[in-house]
Amino acid sequence: MKITCNRQQLVEAVSNVQRAVSTKSSVPALEGILLKAEDNTVMLCGYDLELGMTTVIPASIEEEGSIVLSARLFGDIVRRMPADTVFIGADEKFMTTITSGASEYSIVGIPSQEFPELPSVTAETPVTISQAVLKSMIRQTIFAVADTDAKPIHTGTLFEIGGGRIRLVSVDGYRLALREEPVSCGEEVSFVVPGKTLSEVLKLIKDDDSDLTMQVGRRHILFNIGSYTVISRLLEGEFLDYNAAIPKASSTEIFVWTRSFIESVERVSLLITDRLKSPVRCIFSGNEIRVSCSTSIGRANDQIEAKITGNDVEMGFNNRYLLDALRNTEGDEVRIELNGPLSPMKILPKEGDSFLFLVLPVRLKNE
Repeated sequence: MKITCNRQQLVEAVSNVQRAVSTKSSVPALEGILLKAEDNTVMLCGYDLELGMTTVIPASIEEEGSIVLSARLFGDIVRRMPADTVFIGADEKFMTTITSGASEYSIVGIPSQEFPELPSVTAETPVTISQAVLKSMIRQTIFAVADTDAKPIHTGTLFEIGGGRIRLVSVDGYRLALREEPVSCGEEVSFVVPGKTLSEVLKLIKDDDSDLTMQVGRRHILFNIGSYTVISRLLEGEFLDYNAAIPKASSTEIFVWTRSFIESVERVSLLITDRLKSPVRCIFSGNEIRVSCSTSIGRANDQIEAKITGNDVEMGFNNRYLLDALRNTEGDEVRIELNGPLSPMKILPKEGDSFLFLVLPVRLKNE
């Protein structure tokens, strides 16, 4: 294999693909990036048996071929290359030369036959969605994905597609995030994508109106995002019946400026540390929210204006969970619905129901 390509394009491709490479594996090829040169392009691929990522960059090819190079070493080398172009050549003994300007490296590669084959996904009807819309949907739900393996299915986000809409739902036992958007699709399908995959997809998605496609197979999903392809296994298991978890009735409705509520909770949270945990106490009464917190080092009180109708309520919350939900609303004002001190807090957009966040209350001790 003998190729010459643009250094900047190569660095960007390696940096992205490297995130799908296994950091520790008993199979050396899994710690590497597969390079495959043909048809004036070089394909780069990283795969850790759960998540795979490929991309293609233009290259001038003297000799076609393929090789697997250590992702960490190859990435470090190309990032520090001095010139604008990089030459990569590999001989039949897998000795690989990487040259740029006056810098030259010789490193040992691994035969491409040792690199595992990526699963193939055949989907009847691919789902097409705007990159900006999917980016916003993932961002607004990924914070509620479980980070412990107590229930592995909840370490992913549930996708429900059908009836002209796409819905994403994440739950972790303490909170729930749901986001919905219209989409043109044929058949009804639901599947759970690992949170790790979605955080990688999020880094590749652009903020524009260009489309991406998702192809869903029985065990895998494929995202086509610009020049990148991300393939991931799907999670198997029984996802929470989230509809049953959402309170249907509410006895108190609150409209509040998101920024004010966030800053108020942040102020009283200054007394909370990893060692000193204490709930944030919220009293919704009249036309104000009184926020307080007390730990062994002191006490903090704050209050903000809000438009409140219905019963007065006093509730306690984990400050981090409450802040995560408020920070991901992406709106200036939110609508909060409560149904007594022991029912979850429902956070919704000021108008409509494009998203819904639930935060479970924490039982308060009487002071």
